[in-house]
Amino acid sequence: MRLEVEKLSVRFPTPTGVVEAVRGVSFAMGAEKLGIVGESGSGKSTLGRAILRLIAPPGEVRAERLAFDGTDLLAADRRTLRRIRGGRIAMVLQDPKFSLNPVMTVGRQIEEAVRVHGRTGRREARERALAMLEAVRIRDPARVYGAWPHELSGGMGQRAMIAIMLAAGPELLIADEPTSALDVTVQMQVLAILDDLVAERGMGLVLISHDLDLVASFCDRVLVMYAGRVVESLPAGELHQATHPYTRGLLACLPDIARPRRRLPVLERDPAWATEELP
Repeated sequence: MRLEVEKLSVRFPTPTGVVEAVRGVSFAMGAEKLGIVGESGSGKSTLGRAILRLIAPPGEVRAERLAFDGTDLLAADRRTLRRIRGGRIAMVLQDPKFSLNPVMTVGRQIEEAVRVHGRTGRREARERALAMLEAVRIRDPARVYGAWPHELSGGMGQRAMIAIMLAAGPELLIADEPTSALDVTVQMQVLAILDDLVAERGMGLVLISHDLDLVASFCDRVLVMYAGRVVESLPAGELHQATHPYTRGLLACLPDIARPRRRLPVLERDPAWATEELP
């Protein structure tokens, strides 16, 4: 599995002018855990959606190269994209309350993902759905299989979302803030599930997050985004030794229980960050 992104840009025309949401982002990845961090509005989620060609008109996606295992995603037709989305690349969105279909049971939604991306009968799809619920550590898969989304807690709903996205056996998972609506204990449980599944299946994982400490401890590599651009790329274990002033500013804004401060600093931005080239 290899994803190649070169000079990817996303633009949105508006009545007041063109908004450059993502500007010239380049990276490549294989079976690894890649973290993407930055402030709200830095282009993280838009980048994830652009990879899957989920930017709706009038949004425009341009790139010198956007390829997955040699398939040009920009030139791919509808049938090819339908086979890749969910089947080879899946995306877990931020909040299960808005991602799960409220008028379909959880089991039926997992079955749908299985049957769309594989020729399986109803019985086999049900068995795989129950197996996926068990894989994401749901204690009573049969009960949750027949449950409606509104009957699930936040953590349970997020696990169900992961089960749906992984049902077809994708090679790459894009997780957009998968733990943002969860408490700390459930966050760690969900991340442990993702870690195990990535290791067992040899998948690639793109983790989009605001949590720098989480990304530093969980991922292999980190991209730091500012104003639609990547301003720093470094191994996740070296995130706290980052040199770019934007990354240093984000780290300084984090509260530290070991070294409490009366007031957290406010990040001061330099206009040059939006135009300088990545070293």
